[in-house]
Amino acid sequence: MSGVTIRDLGKAFPKEDGTATQALEGVNLEIRDTEFICLVGPSGCGKTTLLRIIAGLETATTGAVTVDGRAVTGPDPKRGMVFQEYSLFPWRRVIDNVAFGLEMKGVAKEERRRTADRYIEMVGLSQFRDAYPYELSGGMRQRVAIARALANDPDVLLMDEPFGALDAQTRNRMQKELLFLWEQTKKTIVFVTHSVDEAVYLATRIVVLSPRPGSIREIIEIPWPHPRDRTSAEFAEVRRRVLRMIDETENTQ
Repeated sequence: MSGVTIRDLGKAFPKEDGTATQALEGVNLEIRDTEFICLVGPSGCGKTTLLRIIAGLETATTGAVTVDGRAVTGPDPKRGMVFQEYSLFPWRRVIDNVAFGLEMKGVAKEERRRTADRYIEMVGLSQFRDAYPYELSGGMRQRVAIARALANDPDVLLMDEPFGALDAQTRNRMQKELLFLWEQTKKTIVFVTHSVDEAVYLATRIVVLSPRPGSIREIIEIPWPHPRDRTSAEFAEVRRRVLRMIDETENTQ
């Protein structure tokens, strides 16, 4: 089980003058096991901050986060993180980048190579296992980053705008590949995006945050199975609804 529970979460960043910027306030959310959650909202609403708190990379000021009933007190391999900027080691080949987390855990070389090869194959990069990151396209580098996160067998995969730097065609292809991986691995995914279209295409539920201090304005269930037709009237209606919510919150600041 890998459900995430967020209770009365708040985050304030102290400033030099002794005051604080309240980034999040009163966030309550239950994320069910194997869900694909997308976080959307106006710029500066705390989406990435919330994701980093779930990851254990930031500490909440108030409230708590639990994963499978255990309190989040810091980073844990059971919560994998994928960033927008790939974060690959340029001096390591693909196979060694993917195996890095296993190496840090002391897994024997033969076993970690075998595990890394399995996930490299899963993301379709077997022929590039010995390539360096500079030899890969942006989409391929992001696939390596996803394979590296999956190789640690996390319960929850946390993704911060992972396709934001890609061109539209590559982004669409990566969305389809991510859905395939999610259906194969049954991981719980929490995905931050500025693209409402991307959220409607991917999510089982969309969580819309309010402007800073971020709190949950609405949670929208997406009832249709994958893959989804972006040209359908139903898709367009949900997209308009979410955009309208974000526009309204931005205009009331």
